[in-house]
Amino acid sequence: MNKKKGYILKNGRIIDPTQNIDAKGDIAVFDGKIVKPETLKSPEIIDASGLVVAPGFIDLHVHLRQPGGTDKETIATGTRAAAAGGFTAIVPMPNTSPVADNVGAIEYLKRHIAQSSVVKIHLCAALTIGLKGENMSGIGSLKQNGVVALSDDGRCVQNHEIMRHIMEYAQSFDLPIFDHCEDDNLVGKGVMHEGYWSTVLGLRGIPAASEELMVERDIIMAEITGARIHIQHISAMGSVRKVREAQSRGVAVTAEVTPHHISLLDENLKHFDPNFKMNPPLMSEKHRTALIEGLKDGTIAAIATDHAPHTPTDKLVEIDYAPFGIIGLETALPVCLTELYHKKHLTLPQLVSKFTDGPASILKIDTGHLKEGSCADITIFDSESTQTVDVTKFYSKSSNTPFGGCEFRGKVKATIVDGSFIYSDLPGIKGAI
Repeated sequence: MNKKKGYILKNGRIIDPTQNIDAKGDIAVFDGKIVKPETLKSPEIIDASGLVVAPGFIDLHVHLRQPGGTDKETIATGTRAAAAGGFTAIVPMPNTSPVADNVGAIEYLKRHIAQSSVVKIHLCAALTIGLKGENMSGIGSLKQNGVVALSDDGRCVQNHEIMRHIMEYAQSFDLPIFDHCEDDNLVGKGVMHEGYWSTVLGLRGIPAASEELMVERDIIMAEITGARIHIQHISAMGSVRKVREAQSRGVAVTAEVTPHHISLLDENLKHFDPNFKMNPPLMSEKHRTALIEGLKDGTIAAIATDHAPHTPTDKLVEIDYAPFGIIGLETALPVCLTELYHKKHLTLPQLVSKFTDGPASILKIDTGHLKEGSCADITIFDSESTQTVDVTKFYSKSSNTPFGGCEFRGKVKATIVDGSFIYSDLPGIKGAI
């Protein structure tokens, strides 16, 4: 690829929901920017026939584990997994060790990101010091140092008064709050969704009400304070209904859903495989259907992976003692293409929107599109070819996924960041990883 002359992605199916574009055409790139094809002299031609050319995907919810958990994932391995999954930008959660709750921790991350990351990273800081839900972090100084969101992901602030004060401060700095909604008292020591299968399997259940209560709390507080609230990994039918109703009243509440919550069920735990243990837990079919409806009608604006790496040793224990979470960066697109597009729940432009302008609008960043002059962050994928998930070929340091050996329809072909091919499965085009 000749960067000095630029290149043209030729004859791809260009999908840009922000411009209502879904048509065969060309995308030209020069000096890391999208330009008009006719402005290039003797550009390299890259054949994109039969492939979708879309804005770079954005993942709002990733765990990179650095610092403190580098046996599970690092900035280097996690961002390579992101690129292999079609993501040009990610938002890592602050529940590291130590917690990213102060300027020093953010500066540490910035240095290591500059050294190791192959995709763009938008930083998220903790709502409270040490994720303890007791004392608010220094929101103003965190904003000044480039933080774009706040979250105690992995935990939920239980004290409503503290949460109200956090929302008031976050609103004054126009920072969205990404909330992991659960009532600790209702969750208890539960390991899966409370319902038929928890009863049959004899496992302690987590009621859907544990999420729904805190979603309602956040909506009420958002109405009082004017804060922007984003519901992470929404999983319950009642939560979707509450978000939909709040949005109709003009409340600034958004939501994301994970690929595993729209494709798997609590029934999958019947073999006691810890790779199906996640928080929030996999739900019953009525909840899964409600999530898909929320995607269809726009209630849920984004799909996020909640990529949660764990070592084999972590997961090779009894299900009661295994940690929650699965990895998802490298399986997100094929799972969603198979479950949402090929099963005719979403059109291809609708699905692309959940990975691009949907997340960008939540962060209020000017990306997620293919407009002339914008950074050439581009995802190229084949929506039709089938693939079998091979965990031995993951770029991620971990392999805790229930999708190993499963066949899906759809495949990432290339990930371009600022005009450079980071990941490539295109003939004759070598990626950086």
